[in-house]
Amino acid sequence: MRQVVLDTETTGLEIEEGHRILEIGCVEIVGRRLTRRHYHQYVNPERDSDDGALEVHGITRQFLNDKPLFGDIWEGFLEFVNGSELIIHNAAFDVAFINNEMKLLSPALGVLTDYCGIVDSLALARQKHPGQKNNLDALCKRYSVDNSQRELHGALLDAEILADVYLLLTGGQVTLGLGEETKGDNGISTRVKIDANRPGLKVIQASHDELAAHERKLDRLDETSESGSLWRALDVEQIK
Repeated sequence: MRQVVLDTETTGLEIEEGHRILEIGCVEIVGRRLTRRHYHQYVNPERDSDDGALEVHGITRQFLNDKPLFGDIWEGFLEFVNGSELIIHNAAFDVAFINNEMKLLSPALGVLTDYCGIVDSLALARQKHPGQKNNLDALCKRYSVDNSQRELHGALLDAEILADVYLLLTGGQVTLGLGEETKGDNGISTRVKIDANRPGLKVIQASHDELAAHERKLDRLDETSESGSLWRALDVEQIK
C-alpha cells in the first residue's frame, strides 16, 4: 500500500474569510516503510496571514511573494498524491483548504477524494486514547517521537513527525533490519549473508541505572497503552 502523510499551513482558520494555503508538505510511506520521497512546496496565497496563524508558522507574506501560485504547482502536487491513501491529522481542515484551492483554480478538477483515500490520524488517536490529548505534540510525547525541532509549525517537518507517530500509533515497530543490505545495478536492495565464521559479538550487560530506566519505560507503557506492556506480558524465562 502506498500512503502519503500530508500537512498544510494556511493564512488563517476560516475559508469563508478568504484564507488560503501557503505551504504543503508530503512524506511517502510504502509497505509501512518511509521511502524518503517527499513533496514540499511554498505557495503564494496573495494575502497576509492572520496574526494568530503567523505566530504558529512564522511564514511572512514577504517570504512568499516570489513563490508560485497554487495554479502553478497543482499538477505536481496531484501527481505525487494520486492513487495514495492520505494520512492527515485533523483531515477535515486540510482537505477543505485543498478542495477550496482546486475549486478556485477550476471546478472541473473536482475534490481531493477523487484522487486519494483519506485517513484521519486524529480520529485514530482519539479512538485508541479516549479522553486524552491527541494533538501532534501530545502524541510525540506519548510515543517518544523527537519533535525538538518543532519550535514553529512547518508543513514538511510536521508531515515527517506525523509519519513516525502514525506508524507507532497503528502498529508499533514496523521494520527490523537483520544483516546488511546492498543495492545491485538495478537499484533493488538485496540481503547479504553474514559470514558464519565472524568473531563473536561482545555482550554488554545493562547497568543498574539502565535497568531502572527500562522499568520506568515499562511503567509508562502500562499507563498509556490499552494492552499494557507487551514485554511484561511475555514469559521471559521461556524465551531464554
